Amino acid sequence: MSRTRTLIATAAAVKAAGVGYALWEARQYRLRRVTVPVLGQGAEPIRVLHLSDLHVTPRQKGKAAWIRRLASLEPDFVVNTGDNLAHPNAVQTVMEALDPLLDLPGVFVMGSNDYYGPVWKNPARYLLPDSGGRVFGEELPWQELRDDFVARGWHDLNNRAADLKVRQLEIAAVGTDDPHLGLDRYSDVPFAPSEPGVLRIGVTHAPYARVLDAMAADGVELMFAGHTHGGQLCVPGFGALVTNCDLPTSQAKGLHERGSAWLHVSAGVGTSPTAPIRFACPPEATLLTLVPRA
Repeated sequence: MSRTRTLIATAAAVKAAGVGYALWEARQYRLRRVTVPVLGQGAEPIRVLHLSDLHVTPRQKGKAAWIRRLASLEPDFVVNTGDNLAHPNAVQTVMEALDPLLDLPGVFVMGSNDYYGPVWKNPARYLLPDSGGRVFGEELPWQELRDDFVARGWHDLNNRAADLKVRQLEIAAVGTDDPHLGLDRYSDVPFAPSEPGVLRIGVTHAPYARVLDAMAADGVELMFAGHTHGGQLCVPGFGALVTNCDLPTSQAKGLHERGSAWLHVSAGVGTSPTAPIRFACPPEATLLTLVPRA
């Protein structure tokens, strides 16, 4: 074999191995644990399970089983930041996966992929700046999913606010519909100042600055978002190359301070069926333990 052919064959083998690894990593689910000093003095710790970007299809029984097992963590509260669906027949599978968690207090918002099914795109587009153009697949049964969540007791925060109590903690929650599709209407949501000792949280799917900054200006102390997939294809030792929104890549996943508020961005549990790969960014859910401020 000539030197050129050897190099071509080697490059092809390396590429195939990389794709194979990325396909494998996309199913290596893990739990991230973080502590957030956001409660008042003397408050009891609260455990919050943050789920995002499940991207469920009816055949993903392994993913659904892993999500169900998260109930064994015994969280006090669940935050779901959208993109649950990836198929028109996936509502039942999502409900089966979340069933034990739906017995707990929870809030949710929708993401773009709850509204529209995935379509094939050139993967290289993901690494380019967001042009603002959107390619939509078929409409998904988001109304059915929303109604099922509400029927089980979770609060719909799509351009809404809600007050709830988790154990002894009073929570004032506010959320927006998906900013990536321009559906956020935060300024239209009545969100009045709360009493001392009430935790103010904000929930959105895509962490765009216009939403995060408005929430922080209103005194929100802890914000939750997803959408970024943590960068999905990351560089080891460097991190995310893109966030698919205007969030800095340094905040593509995990807990960060943003002004006077905390921001937690989930790297998500799933991927689009049209790009079922991850690299240096395994799928995850997060258990946040909220504790008193120092």
